[in-house]
Amino acid sequence: MNFQNIGYYFHEVFLSMIRKRWMTFASIGTVTVSLFVLGVFLILVMNMAKMAAALESQVQISAYLVDGLTPENRAEIERMTKDLASVAKVEYVTKEQALKTLEARLGEQRKILDALGDSNPLPNYFLVTVKSADDVKKTAAAIADLYGVEEVKYGQDVADNLFDLTHLVRVFGGVLMVILALATVFIISNTIRLTVFARRKEIAIMKYVGATDSFIRWPFVLEGILLGFIGGSISAIILRSFYSAVTKKIYATLAFFPLVEQYPFMNYLTLGLIISGMLVGILGSTVSLRKFLEV
Repeated sequence: MNFQNIGYYFHEVFLSMIRKRWMTFASIGTVTVSLFVLGVFLILVMNMAKMAAALESQVQISAYLVDGLTPENRAEIERMTKDLASVAKVEYVTKEQALKTLEARLGEQRKILDALGDSNPLPNYFLVTVKSADDVKKTAAAIADLYGVEEVKYGQDVADNLFDLTHLVRVFGGVLMVILALATVFIISNTIRLTVFARRKEIAIMKYVGATDSFIRWPFVLEGILLGFIGGSISAIILRSFYSAVTKKIYATLAFFPLVEQYPFMNYLTLGLIISGMLVGILGSTVSLRKFLEV
């Protein structure tokens, strides 16, 4: 860019936008709607991934102990379990605590436990939380081999189905985002192409009188950047208000629902939308001009 012509470039940009105010409005509207839809789907995908991660984190391993273990044996099992690299947390649950938990889960049906009398058939056990859902199987197998561990359970069938579901959510979300991003670039680029097409005679005349490609190109590129910036900014403002209202509504009824926190997520999304709008504006202007510069 020749910096001596910056004033001319910006004068041409604003003059073009004023002359074609309806085309300018349509271009900004297209950028805004396209990036808004893209932002909504990004929010959905990120929250689906957050919920998937929350479900995976709730998968825990129950290591049931044989009766009659000495405190030393139990401490050794706990130490060896904590030493596993994949283990995040180990909690010891006594048979008395397990019985109280069972009574709470049974609710009004807890009376069926009266048949047990003073006996408690439940075993002591360790409740193990792993760092990653992918480590559940191998961690469970390692704990099962420890002396004094009678049985290990982690809801194998449920866990396998859950991991398949969360993997599908991530893959589907990623593919959807790529497709939607490409569609957004296509729509915005074609909208900017209409602006260039409307000025094709002007571009041809400038070429005939000796204007360089760079001299012709920069006003269109700057116009594309400005249109993308305005459209991206508007879509970001609407999305911030939209997400704020949605999160307040959900938290009012489901206080512990795993949503992506507004900050810094929305700050990153705002920056991403504005930059995306500007990049698409540059891309759309550059691609659209190529044909008309070949005079």
